[in-house]
Amino acid sequence: MPADKEDVSVNASPIEILVKPEVSGVKNEQLIQTRRAQICDAALELFLEKGIASTTIRDICARSGVNQASIYDYIENKNDILRRLLNQLWFRPDVPTLPERLEAFGDADFEDILTSYFRDTWRIKRKGTLLAYRSIPHLQSDDRKAMRAHDTRLITLLARHLRERTGLPADDKRPEIVANLIIFLTAFGPMRDWVQRDIDEELMAGTIAAGVTAMLEHLKAQGEPPST
Repeated sequence: MPADKEDVSVNASPIEILVKPEVSGVKNEQLIQTRRAQICDAALELFLEKGIASTTIRDICARSGVNQASIYDYIENKNDILRRLLNQLWFRPDVPTLPERLEAFGDADFEDILTSYFRDTWRIKRKGTLLAYRSIPHLQSDDRKAMRAHDTRLITLLARHLRERTGLPADDKRPEIVANLIIFLTAFGPMRDWVQRDIDEELMAGTIAAGVTAMLEHLKAQGEPPST
């Protein structure tokens, strides 16, 4: 299957690493889901407009239409809303990670896989990316640890694929450096779109993918790192 196939759900696995508290003030499950969706949609808009610290529960109630007296029947607090949004938008299962794509399309051109990955994550996970980076100072300690553990695991898996492609030895740390850079570049489109809105998305994704591919080709040709 070509790497730029529109179906991006291949090998995607649901990841919900931020623990959500049980809130059971209402027994009607359909009503719970409807109200939580209203609350989370309103909170996301406000978090991205005003910032997380500046957004109050009162603001969220006013934007969502959910009464302030009943909102705690559906969520525990603002941190609970943030967790639910990150699970929904940042850890969303319909956008495979780069290691998952490399596993599924290993024989495809690496640059094509990268281009598809950047395009899909920038386009589909844009709000999740913006929220994730803005939320770090506001996360609870356990949530911050879980986010770090998730990224560490992702970098480790990606570095393993890069090491296989370059033939670099296990004690060479350069694949981890490049893997970390790729994860950082995943946020490049959404975080910098305020200065590059006039640049074609496909051109930008292809250019960055070409740069990363050239970097790996250089490491592969260089072989063992020069001694220091």
